[in-house]
Amino acid sequence: MKHVKLESISIKEHPELNEAWVQRVIADDPSMLGLGDVVLRDKERKQPKAGRLDLLLQDPDTNKRYEVEIQLGATDESHIIRTIEYLDLERKRYPQYDHCAVLVAENITSRFLNVISLFNGFIPLIAIQMTALKVGDGIGLSFTKVIDELALGLVDEDEESSLVTDRDYWLKRGSQATLELADTILKLVHSFAPDYQLKYNKFYIGMAKDGIANNFVACKPKKKWINVEVRLAEDAELTTELEESGLDVEYLNKWGKYRLRLRPGDLESNTELLQKLFELAHSESEA
Repeated sequence: MKHVKLESISIKEHPELNEAWVQRVIADDPSMLGLGDVVLRDKERKQPKAGRLDLLLQDPDTNKRYEVEIQLGATDESHIIRTIEYLDLERKRYPQYDHCAVLVAENITSRFLNVISLFNGFIPLIAIQMTALKVGDGIGLSFTKVIDELALGLVDEDEESSLVTDRDYWLKRGSQATLELADTILKLVHSFAPDYQLKYNKFYIGMAKDGIANNFVACKPKKKWINVEVRLAEDAELTTELEESGLDVEYLNKWGKYRLRLRPGDLESNTELLQKLFELAHSESEA
């Protein structure tokens, strides 16, 4: 196999490329940063008296948020301060989420690494070095994580309502099989609450009655399984019953929810138990 030498270029010095182009490329496919299966939540997000955050990404499973600042060329003091400032502002506005600052730059300098080391783990921050490579008639971006997250010493449903999407969106993120699992879950809900319908949001598929969300059950389809979150106070007997059924289940204390990972076949073999779980959650949501 013939080796092809890759040619790297400077985006900062390129006559046609710019930061806005990089922002669009990442926004179209945020997973390229290597932060996991993250989704774009916002871009050019206005900050009070502090400019605009380039990108806000969110993990649909953990709801963790990543405040991303993009810099062409080498890292400098102003971008370091700006990245940390945006993290602090977002964390104060939405304390119910975990947050992490992300600085993406063409050159992560040794001076930057020295400055970050002074924080000694008190600021959650990831540094990613970006390389632009000429490939044929196009330009490809490669991202390398130079510094992984330095860790620090309840979903807002009103906010989510502005992120409505459709079934086709989830067919791309999940699969036909896992979307059919969501349909089956709705059928179980209809056994005790027939007026509910699926409501497709960017971060989950929820439940709505007459257009009003009540996400006592929320689904997040993957390619081979579906994550189902059931908002319900933890009950020891119910937890034992779920675990003994062989279902993949855990309780998320921070969010007050059961989370189950269901595969095709799990619903058929545990129909009565899951219907009971959903009905309890519905009853608690209307109490």
